Amino acid sequence: MNRILLTLFLTFIILKVSAQQTQKPALHGKNWMAITGKPLAATAGASIFQKGGNAVDAACAMLAATCTMWDVLSWGGETQALIYNPKTKKVIAINAMGVAPTGATAAYFKNKGYNFPPEYGPLAATTPGTPGGICYMLATYGTMSLKDVLEPAMQLAAGYPMEAQTANSIERGKEKIKEWPYSKKIFLTHEGEKEKRLRLVKYLFKKSC
Repeated sequence: MNRILLTLFLTFIILKVSAQQTQKPALHGKNWMAITGKPLAATAGASIFQKGGNAVDAACAMLAATCTMWDVLSWGGETQALIYNPKTKKVIAINAMGVAPTGATAAYFKNKGYNFPPEYGPLAATTPGTPGGICYMLATYGTMSLKDVLEPAMQLAAGYPMEAQTANSIERGKEKIKEWPYSKKIFLTHEGEKEKRLRLVKYLFKKSC
């Protein structure tokens, strides 16, 4: 009996693991392609291509859209980019990394009681690099105005349907979010209503209060 149960258990595990495997279809594009981990951001890039923008315009639009949505990226973050110029056949590297503020010295943090800079909060932040990176890429290699490229991100800032992955991430991190009053006001607008929050069609995340 034990052997039968063990066999059934192992069979269940194998079937469960195999059922979780996914296949991503190959994508083909004749004139352009917009790819990012966020479908709404990919739509932003597609809209820029459809308006006649080049690959840099579309990439900046997707980056701005992703930063506007709540995710691991943000406008306070940093950006690295590789741009291939088909005319010169060269690859250009853009290093839009955030740098530490001039006042963020070892002595400053020690006076605050830290042995190391904190992991969370304003004292953990660097000078935002992404805004400067987007502006530089557009000015040097883009064809569209900053206003037109940021239009999809501005639309998302007014509210967008949130996917389950992000909603669950907020749910898991809510105790940490509660430590910061402004973060709590923005991210936990439906606190105590997890099931309601996970009804994605009805839940719009708004960046502004």
